[in-house]
Amino acid sequence: MKILVTGGSGFLGSHIADELSKRGHEVIILDKKKSKWIKKNQKFIIGNILNIKKVNKAIKGVKIIFHIAALADLEDALHKPIETVKNNILGTVNILEISRINNIKRVIYASSIYSTSIQGGFYRCSKRAAEDYIDEYYKRYGISFTILRYGSLYGERATESNGISRILNKAIRTKRIEYAGNRSSIRKYIHISDAAKASADVISKKYKNKYLNIVGTKSYKVLDLLKIISKLVKSKKKIAFLKKKALGHYVKLPKKLKIKKGTNYRLKNSIKLKTGLKNLITSLS
Repeated sequence: MKILVTGGSGFLGSHIADELSKRGHEVIILDKKKSKWIKKNQKFIIGNILNIKKVNKAIKGVKIIFHIAALADLEDALHKPIETVKNNILGTVNILEISRINNIKRVIYASSIYSTSIQGGFYRCSKRAAEDYIDEYYKRYGISFTILRYGSLYGERATESNGISRILNKAIRTKRIEYAGNRSSIRKYIHISDAAKASADVISKKYKNKYLNIVGTKSYKVLDLLKIISKLVKSKKKIAFLKKKALGHYVKLPKKLKIKKGTNYRLKNSIKLKTGLKNLITSLS
């Protein structure tokens, strides 16, 4: 099957692209940056999801789109709200609209468990909005989808924006284990290769129009993770919890976002409907 992977040069996207190729699919990668891990049997197109012409070029003959491209760094998003909207919301709508026009069978979207959390700042806002657009395109135009809400990923090819990668790199260099956040925070860490396999599995029809959480099987306190890292790098230094806190991160795993209910505001002397209509008729006559 011919499959387009947007953001296929990145941490998650490159692993998904490789897993799809292993399973015999014809993979096209669309990304702003040239992939370091491109395989001989993969086609690469340099381009931005905000560029309609580039996306149109990439989707020729495609049956399924894995939409991974995004501004994916939560803290980066906190400082770049407009760029976050452009990439994560408008970029997703571009993919959906092009899918509608070109009769793409299905869009598989890389969301986040932050989409159901009260935490996550502008990143969470953008992912939640993108999910809503996907759902609306399905209702109005019948574009099938699968939404994958990824948890805490780790593994090869991760950049410094990845929490575990950042901690490990410093620990390997300096033997210091540092963390900016709550030591009691709970995460279900999942290795990137497992996340890629799970992502490729959802091509199956039984996962059409489903919301799936791609997380690990076991919950860990962050402190437990740091102790494991300390032993692995043979550090004799005390684990340091920095005063600078990581903004917008959840402590306990998000379950369900509670929608804030509005309270009806009541005027003391409001215009009755009949009176309002009578006045409107008079003004129009």
